[in-house]
Amino acid sequence: MSFSTWLAFFAASWAISFSPGAGAICAMSSGLRYGFARAWWSTLGLILGIMLQICIVGIGLGALLATSELGFAIVKWLGVAYLIYLGWKQIRTDAAPVEASGGQQRSSASVRELVMRGFFINASNPKGTVFLLAVVPQFLDAGRPLLSQYAAIAGTMALTDLVAMSCYSLLATRVLSLLRSPGHIRWLNLTFGGLFILAGVVLAGFRRH
Repeated sequence: MSFSTWLAFFAASWAISFSPGAGAICAMSSGLRYGFARAWWSTLGLILGIMLQICIVGIGLGALLATSELGFAIVKWLGVAYLIYLGWKQIRTDAAPVEASGGQQRSSASVRELVMRGFFINASNPKGTVFLLAVVPQFLDAGRPLLSQYAAIAGTMALTDLVAMSCYSLLATRVLSLLRSPGHIRWLNLTFGGLFILAGVVLAGFRRH
């Protein structure tokens, strides 16, 4: 991959990372519930999910997933079920305020739970696999070693996703600092829970092309 090609992918990665979706909802939800500091763990999980997606595309399983009706359906409906579960769980979350500086609610999740939540959101999204399968090959040079090119792509996506998801988490934290009453927190929980469920509905309607 030439430097000019990498620059083109770098620019595209910002658009990909900042595009609204289940990952952005997850980052904002974590910022809302646990504060900015602990939301980093959800962001780490989201990035690990993206890395898995790139590996799937790199070893050719992405093409199989894009052509296999059964494989695509299994992964898609797992993703749908998980997003709806997260939405329902968010809606039922306690309305106790959280310290925007990084404090925790009484029902705080562990680091492992936060990482795995983010990971499963991106890892169980076949829409992401199909999208990467369509985009990534355009930036590959078949005449050069593919492993180093995929490593550059993965590193670039990790960087832009880290910045984008951190911005979403920070945005939710800033909003949280203005809304301190249990009623406000309950309203935000209902909003983010509804967004998770909406993301699941959108994914349910996604079809292979």
